[in-house]
Amino acid sequence: MPFAHRLNQGRLVTRYKRFFADVELDTGATVVSHCPNPGKMLGLLTPGTPALLSEITDPAKTLRWRLEALREGKTWVGVNTQWPNRLIGALIRDAKVPELRGYACQRPEVRYGQNSRIDWLLQGHAQQPDAWVEIKNVHYSRTPGLAEFPDSVTERGTRHLMELIGRVAAGERAVVVFCVQRDDVFRFDVARDLDPAFGRAYAAAREAGVEFLAHAFRVTPEGITHSHALEIEA
Repeated sequence: MPFAHRLNQGRLVTRYKRFFADVELDTGATVVSHCPNPGKMLGLLTPGTPALLSEITDPAKTLRWRLEALREGKTWVGVNTQWPNRLIGALIRDAKVPELRGYACQRPEVRYGQNSRIDWLLQGHAQQPDAWVEIKNVHYSRTPGLAEFPDSVTERGTRHLMELIGRVAAGERAVVVFCVQRDDVFRFDVARDLDPAFGRAYAAAREAGVEFLAHAFRVTPEGITHSHALEIEA
C-alpha cells in the first residue's frame, strides 16, 4: 500500500497524553502530530528516535501531522494502528494468506459475542465454515528476530480471545492474525511476562482450536508492503 505522498522525516521529541507527539522535522521546525496508537509503544519512544510523519490535508482535522513510524536500529517500525485491518484485509482479498483462501464474502466490523466486533468475517467457502478473523497490531521486539505481543496489559485482547473460543465451540473458524509492522523479525511469541492473563487466554484459545497467524510488513517513506509470514512459537 503506497502512501498518498512520501512521508516527512524528523526526530521524536516526546510523546504525551497518549495521542500526541512532538517531532522535530528535518527542516528544523518542531510540530505537534497525532499519535494513532494508544499503547505503551515500548522500545520506540527514546527522544531523538527518527520518525516518519504523514501530512494531513483534511481541513476538518485539528492537527496537520500524523505519526506513522519510528526507527529502531535500521528498521522502520509502523505505529499507526489504523493500518493493520486494511493491510491484512488486502492480503486476504488478494489470496496471499493461504490459510484464508476460498471465501467469497469478506465483511468488516461485524458484531458478535458480548459487545465485540470482529475485524473481518469471511463467508461463502465451499468446504470451510465461516471464519472470524481478529487482527492485532504488533511492533514490539526485545530479542533479535522475535516479535512479541502485547507490550502491556490488554484486557480487551484477552476478552477477544475468550470470545473467539466461543466461535470455535459453535462450529466455526476463529483466526487471530498478528500484523507485524516491521520486517526484521521472523518468529512470533506472546509476551506472557508482560500480561499473564493474556498468556493464559492464548494457551486456552490454542487448545480450543483458535488459529494463530503472523505476517510482517516492510515500512518505508513511500509505503507499506507485505514481507513474509512469521513462525509462531509453541
